[in-house]
Amino acid sequence: MFGDINDWFKVSQLILNYNKTCYLQFNTKNSKDYNLKLNYHANYVKSQSSTKFLGLIIDDSLSWKAHIDQMLSRLNTVCFVI
Repeated sequence: MFGDINDWFKVSQLILNYNKTCYLQFNTKNSKDYNLKLNYHANYVKSQSSTKFLGLIIDDSLSWKAHIDQMLSRLNTVCFVI
């Protein structure tokens, strides 16, 4: 899988930055948590439980809790300033 992605990056003259690349493994309440190790030529891709994408915080259970907590913190600061 990563071989094909890496080949596409080479053809497009791009480099995949393994230090900034991560993946989310989406889970439901009843699903098992698989311990995946994604690597390509000894470069590992990290697993994360949440990440920021286009301004939204997405977590592995697709809940809005992390995003709402961040927005509440920002809104509290703005309300205090006003």
